Amino acid sequence: MATASAPRPLRVPRRSFAAGLDVLAAFVPAAGLFVVFLALPLAVLIWRAFDSGEVQNNITSDFVIDAMRLSAITSTITLVIAIGFGTPLAYLLARKEFPGKIFVDILIDIPMVLPPTVAGVALLVAFGRRGTLGQYFDDWGIELAFTTAAVVLSQVFVAAPFYVRTMKAGFESVDPLFEGVASTLGASRFRIFRTILLPLCWPSMIAGAILCWARALGELGATLIFAGNFQGRTQTMPLAIIGVFDAGRSISLAIALSVILILTAGILLLILRLLTRGHRPLGL
Repeated sequence: MATASAPRPLRVPRRSFAAGLDVLAAFVPAAGLFVVFLALPLAVLIWRAFDSGEVQNNITSDFVIDAMRLSAITSTITLVIAIGFGTPLAYLLARKEFPGKIFVDILIDIPMVLPPTVAGVALLVAFGRRGTLGQYFDDWGIELAFTTAAVVLSQVFVAAPFYVRTMKAGFESVDPLFEGVASTLGASRFRIFRTILLPLCWPSMIAGAILCWARALGELGATLIFAGNFQGRTQTMPLAIIGVFDAGRSISLAIALSVILILTAGILLLILRLLTRGHRPLGL
């Protein structure tokens, strides 16, 4: 009587461990060199700023305070607008089919890949005093270009797509089965959205909000062209750095502003990592 033969053990190639070492030996130096390249300029800038006292000496100057205040206000307004208008758009793109959806989807990505200066030119042509739409606003006594409102519009144009794209991926990550079950139990669409969708994709919402706020805080090109560079009115922190060099002022002001922006960005990204620990915010 024939007996069933025992399964043969899986053989692991002898060279697998050595091959793994070969990969590490090849990748670690390249990865380390790239990390050093990214970290070195930032570390040198921060070290010089605090070692020489340039941050401490300039942090209270009117020039720096005006730029910081305007950046904080405009980027926060931008975030509120992005959440208010971008969340419905992200939901529709993730859950609904409608004519021209692919073009709307592409339209969201265009500001993310365009040079910011192109965005500024587009805004100026559309909403400038002699722009296609701006001339009608001017007839009504509404002026957008080279005002604080222009700063917000520039930031919304280039930063809000980061929120929309991240939030869309968050909505897509939620299984529609949850919504279907809640619907059969009599829940309204708005209640499903508020009590099921938003809580399930909150990591993506937080990630999108932080990315949007940080991108608005660092916006330069579109703002410079559409809003100009006027202290106290349109001069955000990136524009203030440009203004330092244009006016031939002390580079210590530029260094102080640069370090503040670097530290702010680092803190925001750290908060993002801590708040979404154990979750995977999509769309990044």
